[in-house]
Amino acid sequence: MHISKRSGGLFLCCCIFLIGMGCKEGGTTKIKTEPVTFTKEGTLTIKKAVTDSIVAQLDIEIAETDYETQTGLMYREGMEDTQAMLFIFPDMAMHSFYMKNTQFPLDLIFIDDQLNIASFQENAQPYSEDGLSSQVPIQYVLEVNAGLAEKWTLDVGDRIAFSRNE
Repeated sequence: MHISKRSGGLFLCCCIFLIGMGCKEGGTTKIKTEPVTFTKEGTLTIKKAVTDSIVAQLDIEIAETDYETQTGLMYREGMEDTQAMLFIFPDMAMHSFYMKNTQFPLDLIFIDDQLNIASFQENAQPYSEDGLSSQVPIQYVLEVNAGLAEKWTLDVGDRIAFSRNE
């Protein structure tokens, strides 16, 4: 193969430039990140089906875009017991979640299109990539700190109501 001096020089300059671009001071790249914090976007009430009594009132962050539902509570250090994330899906379907990049344990409360609790996944462990299925078609998922579903003695059939901030 024959490379002219002019082409060879251009090739050599490109190689040196690319090698220089790949070199970083100290061999590492530092990325500055800010902690992800809770943003109150609404309120949610949980009521017992039998007595209609209020079990919990929560500030909620709402996840409904593809990015929000895929990211959820990942990369956060925790949340208060009075806070939760409500996932809203466009229609009833089976849904599965995992805890990849989630740093604290959660209870997942699966809710149908009539706002009735349909199933639970309690004490989901941080960083687990095991699928946590809704077991039945649902439209909403409420993520709260682990142990709260038991503390509130939630049952299938209990109800939620929520409103968005205006």
